[in-house]
Amino acid sequence: MIAPQQSEPQSGAGDRTLDSEEVERFSRLASEWWNPQGKFRPLHQIGPPRLSFIRDSAVKQFGRDPKALRPLSGLTAIDIGCGGGLVAEPLARMGATVTAIDPSERNIAIAKSHAEPQDLAIDYRVARVEDLVAEGRSFDIVACLEVVEHVPDPAKFVAECASLVAPGGLAVFSTLNRTLKAWALAIVGAEYVLGWLPRGTHQWDRFITPEELRRYAEAAGLSGAHLEGITYNPLQDVWSRNPDTGVNYLMSAQRARTA
Repeated sequence: MIAPQQSEPQSGAGDRTLDSEEVERFSRLASEWWNPQGKFRPLHQIGPPRLSFIRDSAVKQFGRDPKALRPLSGLTAIDIGCGGGLVAEPLARMGATVTAIDPSERNIAIAKSHAEPQDLAIDYRVARVEDLVAEGRSFDIVACLEVVEHVPDPAKFVAECASLVAPGGLAVFSTLNRTLKAWALAIVGAEYVLGWLPRGTHQWDRFITPEELRRYAEAAGLSGAHLEGITYNPLQDVWSRNPDTGVNYLMSAQRARTA
């Protein structure tokens, strides 16, 4: 493998917020979504820290009881790029009224088939974020996890996501930092050495630094960005929240309440 070049991600020609090859890649793996030992094992492992970050951010933003079993009751949420529903389902269990979208029909079919036997009323839709923006929709919580690094123009994509955040609402993103450490661990290690992910899952030049993500969010009208990392302990085989944002990280930001 050739070491990556340090460069600013460039906007792609044509469709700026969707890469059809990326959609097809994840569609081919759709049957693996709910297999905790399958191709999406890393997403199952980082699920607890991601969800605790969303929960803690929402509890703080909306003044909820942190000990409540359903702290998101009465709130609306959207999971953008929902895949098989690994985030949408826990959001629904926490009480939120959830809409979940993905451009892949196969992903949505898998998500629906998994949620329906559990009586989880999630509005799964084959759609893109622009479709919801065009409808004039808004949500208290907008979650977009492990998606930004797969689109050609992350600034435009973040702006579209931010358009869905209601006044006083919360946006949560998670992605990968564009560092040599992330290249070594998330691509060389996870894809080529350990085989946790299929080769080609990530493109290092599409990774986004925390400073860039914060700038994109602020340009889209969000503020109060808070960042945390997610790090892996190989001895315990556990991922946890950590101040280290050198590889995987999360960011929450808010839209101001109207006067």
